[in-house]
Amino acid sequence: MSIIKLPLRYEGSQGDKIINTLFDSGANLSCIHSDQVEELAILVKLFKPRKVSISTYKDNVEAEHAIALDFYIDDVRLSDEFMVIPKLDEDVIIGAATMRKWRIKLDFENNKVIVDPKVAKLQLI
Repeated sequence: MSIIKLPLRYEGSQGDKIINTLFDSGANLSCIHSDQVEELAILVKLFKPRKVSISTYKDNVEAEHAIALDFYIDDVRLSDEFMVIPKLDEDVIIGAATMRKWRIKLDFENNKVIVDPKVAKLQLI
């Protein structure tokens, strides 16, 4: 498991802000701390809560809400759903599913996140 942490700009239905973001290849889903969502977007209640395992907590935490957000890497606009986690250790975590979806590559030697602008181009076929 390897990680990179960078500030990214996020946009939601209510506003935008820059948030320190952890790219974590060991996390499967993308998550956001509940303290970060109020000015970004309206919470969407999940039909069934999801149990989330956080390494610093003995018991699982339940995610009861999610939000859809756009985020920018090198001015490339990407988007995904983020589970809202109240006890998250980081402000935002970009997980492996989001990285696969957008073909995001992590350059650990240079502490960089690489995204091909072509993958973000909207195509209707």
